[in-house]
Amino acid sequence: MGETMTNVIPESASAGETARPAVKSWDEFTQLREVIVGDVANARLPRMSDVSAWLACYPTLSEKELREVSEGAFPKQVIEETTEDLATLISTLRDLGVTVHQPAAPDHAKVFSSPDWTSDGYLSYCPRDITMVLGSAIIETPSPMRARYFELLGGMRELFQEYMLRGATWLSAPKPRLADDLFSLDDDGLPLLGESEPVFDAANVLRIGRDVIYQVSRSGNELGLRWLESTLRLFGDFRVHPVRGVYGYTHIDTTITLLRPGLVLLNPERLTEETIPACFRGWDILWSPPIRDVPAIVKRPLSAPWLGMNLLMVSPEVAIVDEDQPELISAMEKKGITVLPHKLRHSRVLGGGFHCVTLDVVRDGDLEDYCR
Repeated sequence: MGETMTNVIPESASAGETARPAVKSWDEFTQLREVIVGDVANARLPRMSDVSAWLACYPTLSEKELREVSEGAFPKQVIEETTEDLATLISTLRDLGVTVHQPAAPDHAKVFSSPDWTSDGYLSYCPRDITMVLGSAIIETPSPMRARYFELLGGMRELFQEYMLRGATWLSAPKPRLADDLFSLDDDGLPLLGESEPVFDAANVLRIGRDVIYQVSRSGNELGLRWLESTLRLFGDFRVHPVRGVYGYTHIDTTITLLRPGLVLLNPERLTEETIPACFRGWDILWSPPIRDVPAIVKRPLSAPWLGMNLLMVSPEVAIVDEDQPELISAMEKKGITVLPHKLRHSRVLGGGFHCVTLDVVRDGDLEDYCR
């Protein structure tokens, strides 16, 4: 089982590890040195009568289909086997010399409220969803999902505070109100995200040095884009690239996966030669082969099969990839990438692959211009 860690520097850390920056990550692909891995303990589905939960978890399901969703705690088998798979991932990363932290999840069954709504919690399985690391800064993003409002309390917050004490910048976007007027229904009766305040998940964002991609979708609105652009001006000269009309549902990392400078993996069902973001002009494009649909043990998993292209780059030469995707593994190996096949047996049930369940804290890469 993965060790729960709340100290930034483990007792076994070497002098070299201690000398590293507390936080430094400008991209998704340079050599990984330190990472946070999610904790599946206490994971549960909030009440789907909350439109923000419907929007975040099942935006393609009708109200009738939503009744087939089992709310509350995930099945015991899902929690136990995912705990085993995360422990294997942690062991692999440590064997590769990466410092790993796995902060303990809070009790997501506790009910909480604001002046406008009441909710229970969700999960701490995907630390990348609502925290963005940019250089030496940790940025808590304003998720549109009410159930995630206090997700970072507990081990994650303690860890962020220790990073701050070691020199990192720690900030949070304005806490959203998440009142009912932020949400509406489209012509098909499916939930939509409005524009009454800035909201977005960190998983709507990809970092490529001085270039940042932001996907406008049901998990990130235009006002969230404006807030991010205004905040990045505090950090220097960044180019923010909005991606619109490509995938309107949730996060970006099943559509675009950065493999190394000059090489990007793209989802052929969502992008075409004409809609490739301009920042990838001149890059080598690897169109993902068909993703195998691995059956889930629940009728309504949180993620579609394209989660199979959600992978973690440990360095420009090494990737951790879903072992159930041999065609993707082969395609990446032909590009000179060493693939370490791993399993997350219930990734679709829980809504997160290897990129989702990790949050890179330290990478070797500096602030570079990769897209010019």
